[in-house]
Amino acid sequence: MGMGILFALGALISWGVGDFLIQRSSRKFGDGIALFFITAIGAIALLPLVWSDIPSMFTASRTGLILWGTSLIMLAAALLDFEALRIGKISVIEPIHSFEIVVTALLGTWLLHEQLTVQQTVFIAVLVFGIFLVSMQRLKMSRIFKLERGVLLAIAATAMMGAVNFMFGVGARETNPLTINWFISAFIAIVMAGYLTVFGEWHHIRRQWQTNKPLIFSVGFMDNMAWIFYAYSTLTIPIAITTAISESYIVLASLLGLWLNRERLHRHQFVGLIIAVAAAVTITMTLE
Repeated sequence: MGMGILFALGALISWGVGDFLIQRSSRKFGDGIALFFITAIGAIALLPLVWSDIPSMFTASRTGLILWGTSLIMLAAALLDFEALRIGKISVIEPIHSFEIVVTALLGTWLLHEQLTVQQTVFIAVLVFGIFLVSMQRLKMSRIFKLERGVLLAIAATAMMGAVNFMFGVGARETNPLTINWFISAFIAIVMAGYLTVFGEWHHIRRQWQTNKPLIFSVGFMDNMAWIFYAYSTLTIPIAITTAISESYIVLASLLGLWLNRERLHRHQFVGLIIAVAAAVTITMTLE
């Protein structure tokens, strides 16, 4: 249990810093190129460690279904999330990611029979309320709510990523943490390479590689380590607990956005941020 919590905390730190770097990368490179760099680094770095396991990925039908399904959903969620971070405030987008806890917990309850207490359910409701506050640009009632930029994309990405969290944990148990990380990284890197080739983006990739290696390597390292930590954590503690602990990375990412990006929030949004963060941390404590 102790190692599982430590791995989840490692995912928390890596995702907090990683999402901040993803925002910078997507704004500098564009969503597709940023995603390609991150997944290509993961695929290349992990290949020597999983080489002997590759044949088994294509022979076991259940394992293959989990790997392919997780990869497809991860690709869609990542593209939506990168775009949300590119156009929106990280201090607004990050609290929305807390909803992953709800999606993952519901899947865990439905498929793995993990039960939520009344206390946990109440704090999840408080979390959703905090997310609503921080997502609204204005609180004044009108016929049309004016959402912050990127909020709708973040909501869609979060729903998918909640499913990815669950499937990632199951996949790590079916294979191993390094194997599922390599497969998903390789799948997305190949898809994005094809997409970027069709649209003639390789000259942009070469230019960014030549001028922005520190950012490319740092975002690639942090994001891949986050998923490796997450996968190892799910081996020893329930997936819902891993998700709840690691989801507190929104604290770190949001504070980085407020501090380094000089992002400004309205008073009700700041209150919502505090509520969302406090609820996420409280849920983490109740799950432990």
